[in-house]
Amino acid sequence: MTPKQALRWVSVWVSTALLIAAGLFYFKGAHIGAEFITCYIIEWTLSVDNLFVFLMIFHAFGVDSHRQLRALTWGIIGAIVMRMLFITFGVVLVSMFEPILYVFGAILIWSAYKMARQSETLVDVKRLFVVRWVQKRFRVTEDYIGDRFFVRRPDGALMATPMVLVVAAIESADVMFAIDSIPAAFAITRNPFIIFSANIMAILGLRSLYFLLVHADKMFRFLKYGVSFILAYVGVKMILAHYFKINPYLSLGIILTTLIVSILTSLIFKPRNSIPPRCGF
Repeated sequence: MTPKQALRWVSVWVSTALLIAAGLFYFKGAHIGAEFITCYIIEWTLSVDNLFVFLMIFHAFGVDSHRQLRALTWGIIGAIVMRMLFITFGVVLVSMFEPILYVFGAILIWSAYKMARQSETLVDVKRLFVVRWVQKRFRVTEDYIGDRFFVRRPDGALMATPMVLVVAAIESADVMFAIDSIPAAFAITRNPFIIFSANIMAILGLRSLYFLLVHADKMFRFLKYGVSFILAYVGVKMILAHYFKINPYLSLGIILTTLIVSILTSLIFKPRNSIPPRCGF
């Protein structure tokens, strides 16, 4: 996917999300529309951080640009299924035991602290639990074999290709990010339709957004601080929800302002002598 194609598809997905928001504003009222926009922005922002992990995974496994596209496609399909399960479980859990929201709020505040304090050291993605589990269950070929996930040897034995490890690593990373993003959505609304639709719209644009950011992983170096502030804000908002109601427009303004300031700061104070990664291109 060329940068021009990627930009075109990012525009398509963002425009679609805005059309959904406009429909909610018109048919369901301003409150529901504001909740959707706020959830979408939070999920989209967290997804950007997720893309940098995908970049790390592709570097580690030596995935070329064509296979990156295929791996992202399957990763997004898996992410949609996983988010559906997470959201359903969260809705049931909150309806059965509402104080669990305090736990969700604490998770978000802790995640904000970890994100703000995290170093730039890369994680050894090949040591992820899911990757090691696949390696124990299947013999893995040394090289990629086209786009195939599994092949059979002449003796009939089934072998996995490195593509299986790549997709497993992507799904594992998405599960870790869902632990942050789903509670963040619950801090904005309890409406499962809003939470799920905002998540899905953010996820569907991931593939094209990745190819826009693939050569600019250092461009938004202050974004993580903005994201950590947003996580801390929604965590505190969730904990105080029973005692202090925050207008959804105020939340939307705080989140948008934080996102814009962190991006502008990153663009103004660019790192010196930074060389964009090639990442298989």
